[in-house]
Amino acid sequence: MAVTTALDRPFTLERPSFNPAPATLALASVIGGALYLNAAVNGRQALLFLVGTCAGVALYHAAFGFTASWRTFITDRRGAGIRAQMLMLAVTCAVFFPLLATGQLFGQTLRGSVSPAGVSVIAGAFLFGVGMQLGGGCASGTLYSTGGGNTRMLATLAAFIAGSVIGTAHMPWWTSLPAAKPLSLITRFGAATALAISLSLFALLAIATVVFERRRHGSLADQRTPRRGWRRVLQGPWPPAAGAAALAAVNIATLSISGRPWGVTSAFALWGAKALMAVGVDVAGWPYWAAPAQTASLNSSVLADVTSVMDAGIILGAFAASAAAGRFAPAWRVPMRSLAAAIVGGLMLGYGARIAYGCNIGAFFSGVASGSVHGWIWLPSAFLGNVAGTRLRPFFGLRT
Repeated sequence: MAVTTALDRPFTLERPSFNPAPATLALASVIGGALYLNAAVNGRQALLFLVGTCAGVALYHAAFGFTASWRTFITDRRGAGIRAQMLMLAVTCAVFFPLLATGQLFGQTLRGSVSPAGVSVIAGAFLFGVGMQLGGGCASGTLYSTGGGNTRMLATLAAFIAGSVIGTAHMPWWTSLPAAKPLSLITRFGAATALAISLSLFALLAIATVVFERRRHGSLADQRTPRRGWRRVLQGPWPPAAGAAALAAVNIATLSISGRPWGVTSAFALWGAKALMAVGVDVAGWPYWAAPAQTASLNSSVLADVTSVMDAGIILGAFAASAAAGRFAPAWRVPMRSLAAAIVGGLMLGYGARIAYGCNIGAFFSGVASGSVHGWIWLPSAFLGNVAGTRLRPFFGLRT
């Protein structure tokens, strides 16, 4: 019997319209977390935590996962999810490129997510793509599904963390392989030309999905949602375009507040490394963690890490959104084959993200939004991984 995950199930209106106890707990946790971060760290961390919370709400209500969207296109040629991703990228690039070309905002230095492009990115993105389909989510998808009450995703998240820290141990070998130096389209061509190139590519990809979808089905799928007004805002579901705009706003806010784009998976590596340190493993001696910035992260509280507090916000935001929608109902029984897929997929997600310099958020979304060539190389490699992962799903009892 095929097994579904939270990212597979369509939104329905059959459940109660509100879960008061979980909603109260979620709201109290968000308010308490923001107040504590403001007092214990600084106001910036509190703001970033709230930005992460907004990301969790948007991801949940829009069901904005790369995993299901890509699989739907692979198996059924429905491309609404991919077109929403192109819209998200277009909006973000239109704001990012001029800001990154300037290099500062309100006196704060800005830097993009620009990384080397080579063998490690290709291999890592492919592994990540396979892991997306077996684990049941991407990086942001794993977090918002966990917060939304998908207990299977707890296994994916744990394996994701383990795979991330294993990837840090192997980074010296991967970085020794052939790779081009970090290259930004903004630096190479200037903001205006780089934006024109990027927008043209987004349009071509969106048009391609329309052609494939109409060729298969004759028309595009209806994206209208059953709720209207404030009830839809608070309880969902949101149309894909709304999710795209909201996540573009999240990345723009992250760049404006922290000085660098949104990322997700570096926190997983940090959490795993700290866990190993707690049991006596000399992680600090690994080359990856010897870099000054990584050493500082190891020696500091996770509350001082931007990515960690935003990830926590995503989980709590999805928790609040699922409770508001009346859909927070964890089911603790997970079939063994599905659990095995979650673990294998999570390991591949974590390892692939680390050696590819990021995930669908850090490498693809923020990389492309920064004009980085490595983000464009990540995309086809991860898509091919998704094709392979989709074909593997039936072996684990997961539906295609």
